[in-house]
Amino acid sequence: MENRGLIFIPDISGFTRFVTEMEIEHSRHIIEELLELLINANSIGLQVSEIEGDAILFYKYGEAPDIRTLYTQVEKMFCKFHRHLSAYEYRRLCQCKACRAAIDLTLKVVTHYGEFTGYTVKNFNKLIGKDVIVAHQLLKNEIEQHEYWLVTKDLLQDKPPEGLKDWMTWDFSAKKTETGEIPFQYTQLTPLKNEITAEPLLNLELKDKKKMISASEEYEIDINTLFYAAGHFEFRHRWVDGIKRIEEVSHFLPRVGTKHRCILQNGQVTMYTSSFTYTPEKIIYAETDEKKNACSYFIFEKINDNRTKFTMELHLKKNPLLQMMFGITMKKKMEKSFRKSLANLKEFIKEVKMPVEVD
Repeated sequence: MENRGLIFIPDISGFTRFVTEMEIEHSRHIIEELLELLINANSIGLQVSEIEGDAILFYKYGEAPDIRTLYTQVEKMFCKFHRHLSAYEYRRLCQCKACRAAIDLTLKVVTHYGEFTGYTVKNFNKLIGKDVIVAHQLLKNEIEQHEYWLVTKDLLQDKPPEGLKDWMTWDFSAKKTETGEIPFQYTQLTPLKNEITAEPLLNLELKDKKKMISASEEYEIDINTLFYAAGHFEFRHRWVDGIKRIEEVSHFLPRVGTKHRCILQNGQVTMYTSSFTYTPEKIIYAETDEKKNACSYFIFEKINDNRTKFTMELHLKKNPLLQMMFGITMKKKMEKSFRKSLANLKEFIKEVKMPVEVD
């Protein structure tokens, strides 16, 4: 059986220690998304041995890929990683420390060639061998930056590769271990960010619409806590009249473009988050129904440190017949429902405590 091959470990770092349950949960989901993205970016036939916290242990038996093929794989993972984080930064709704820190996450990749083998317990395949230990030792080194590609002597020999990228420079170093020194070379990957094409901005709002209902109330609470109470899906049924619960359709972490299902007293409707803007003084969040007939706006305006104005609006797409029918059959009922929701929110915020402090 072939027992020599490539060990390839992408490792995510940058999250500090979080304390609140919400921060821990959100950081876990962010890392899960990124690990899944890295696995899906595998294009050279790597096998997954296991997920090791914030890292993935990939391997491939046989001859080592040439250095250009290896770089192409590293580049693909790195670019997809940062493209995803950039998109999450401008689409995210949550203002917790974990979600705000996601944009600063970094990715390093360790590649090594050597001897190893595996054993299987039920559906789990584990790698063992001296060179598996070597690869893991290399993850802990004295390189100050946290975005680099590290390549051992077994893959690069004694000279750095040429003709990969003009910005690329290589440094020599070695890892001291109990069994001796492990020589390696490494190059910083941060300049590669300049080559990443950003995901296009989403334009999901109704272009031609008319405001049909608007209701406002002032609350003795700061803007961030009110947004936490009114903006988070898990609380929506506690104050919005007629909603029994919200079901996630797209993903646990809501952002612009994700869908959720509102289970109502008399049916259900699928909505997607169509826009979001955040400043310390004003927060505007919008949802549009899947059929693009209507959208709701939730507007939070800071009055002072302990008082916030909250407005709920309903807009319909510009359609004279639709607007006329709404005015005849639904408007008064929904205005009453909006007022009841605002009153419910006034009671609900008495129970709410912000799990994190927003800067």
